Amino acid sequence: MRAVVQRVSRAQVTVSGEVVGEIGAGLLVLLGVGKEDAESDADYLANKIAALRIFDDQNGKINLAVTEVGGAVLAVSQFTLYGDLLKGNRPSFNAAAPPERARQLYEYFVGRIRAAGLRCETGKFQEAMQVELVNDGPVTILLDSTKTF
Repeated sequence: MRAVVQRVSRAQVTVSGEVVGEIGAGLLVLLGVGKEDAESDADYLANKIAALRIFDDQNGKINLAVTEVGGAVLAVSQFTLYGDLLKGNRPSFNAAAPPERARQLYEYFVGRIRAAGLRCETGKFQEAMQVELVNDGPVTILLDSTKTF
């Protein structure tokens, strides 16, 4: 499972002109589910993201987690994080989980974020979405449950 985590001052997801998920300060999480992923991968990423210390403390040092600053999470499913460009210029998505399994693990991940005490908004799975954000910092972190990076 892969995640692009961005510290934001605000973010929202729109589908067909309707805002379906919106947060103020917090984390935008673009989440990709691989075909080999299991609930343990979602547990790992949810725990890591909830504890990720990328917010400024009173001294301006990046030292606080989203839970400590009263932030929220906007989780957006993004299978393209498993795009493979090793052969040619058109991405192959063979490593991405099939939609049914990806939805199950995405929803499980959202549940784990909420269980950590965080407000978690979402996009709409398998829909064309427009994601707007103001990256604060900018701060962007890449995570992979297999610890590839």
